[in-house]
Amino acid sequence: MTRTFTLRAAFTLASLCIPAVIALNACAANPDALWQIVSQKCVPAAQAGTTPNTCALVDTSAGYALLKDINGVAQYLLIPTTRVTGIESPLLLDPQAPNYWVDAWNARSYVEQKLNAPLRRDEVGLAINSASGRSQNQLHIHIDCMRPDVMQTLVAHRDAIGTQWRDFPEPLAGHTYRARVMDEATLERDNPFKDLAADIAARGETMGDQTLLVTGTTLANGAPGFILLADHVHGFDRASSEELQDHDCKIAH
Repeated sequence: MTRTFTLRAAFTLASLCIPAVIALNACAANPDALWQIVSQKCVPAAQAGTTPNTCALVDTSAGYALLKDINGVAQYLLIPTTRVTGIESPLLLDPQAPNYWVDAWNARSYVEQKLNAPLRRDEVGLAINSASGRSQNQLHIHIDCMRPDVMQTLVAHRDAIGTQWRDFPEPLAGHTYRARVMDEATLERDNPFKDLAADIAARGETMGDQTLLVTGTTLANGAPGFILLADHVHGFDRASSEELQDHDCKIAH
């Protein structure tokens, strides 16, 4: 979630502000708002069997919740039900850590249901922003449509994307990204967090400065795969790969 969070999830956040006269902007600016929604509303309601739930889904066994973001026509957020600050958390690299990307990819069906339209693999993007490119200090993966221009650029340079990380030949949303192909259909074999961490170790960079977007693709042999796109904080670039998504979902219109 980028720093334009001010009005996102505003209706849900408003219910957490006490007293009610607190300005909406002040409430929405709370960096723990998402964690409070999940831990104080969604999980207790799921445990009590209360319906409807603020979250669209709470899977306590898998350890995540899905929340419809008020920003965008069909954007959902995958949020762990345990405290995980963000991409910089060492918990994500633990051998026993859940692979939230698998659940986020499967949750694209919620986006499709909201749009009442099917989406191709390459029309869906999963994004997580850097520590300085987000407003919330609870891990959340943005699940939404890809920007049409970004999709076109990825197609135009598809042959330049290999199985190893390398600089993408053209800026995306005005920023330089690194890219690689992952030749699997479901993300169950390789965890993108761990894959990125292994790459930046040799670069002397930190995970907190990274942003990562995962989008589906079709490999040269016709098999389903993924493209991973990564950027890092430098200069005026706050490393928010959410910029590669289209919260208006123009591709579905």
